[in-house]
Amino acid sequence: MPRATHKTMPGKPLPDAEQLLQALTDQMRPTVGPDSGLIGIHTGGVWIAQRLHQALKLQVPCGALDVSFYRDDYQKIGLHRDVKTSTIPFDVEGRHLVLVDDVLYTGRTIRAAMNELFDYGRPASIRLAALVDRGGRELPIAAQFIGAAVTLDPHQSIELTRDDKGRLSLVLSEQRS
Repeated sequence: MPRATHKTMPGKPLPDAEQLLQALTDQMRPTVGPDSGLIGIHTGGVWIAQRLHQALKLQVPCGALDVSFYRDDYQKIGLHRDVKTSTIPFDVEGRHLVLVDDVLYTGRTIRAAMNELFDYGRPASIRLAALVDRGGRELPIAAQFIGAAVTLDPHQSIELTRDDKGRLSLVLSEQRS
């Protein structure tokens, strides 16, 4: 399926997160079965996974990972203040899994998530779904399902937000030097 590519420039709006979520759902529907395990990475990936789980009518409960303790930069950046509990309410062993993240960047978060997943068992397969792929990979990680590929300047970042009604949106910010 073709993926939309956007060059994000100052003053230009980001793609609509709700439309990207629909594109992700459409891509996944033909290949993700009702017994597949969907696991979101805290925080934005969990929001997306919950919405995908509902839209795809999966039978297996949705899981959530907080990869804080598995990151390779843990000693460098320290522990986040808001560490969440990882919860996988199904047997990982031999199951086809889809790992869900909001923004795919260097690949280090995904590597950490896979390391944590193997503590739960050995899945049959792991595929990756990302709402946005912003490029800039440092590790050989690729998503099989992508809402959109976005080109950003190195000093820019994207954050997924959710309002009180559960509506998702993307916010572009400038990182300080």
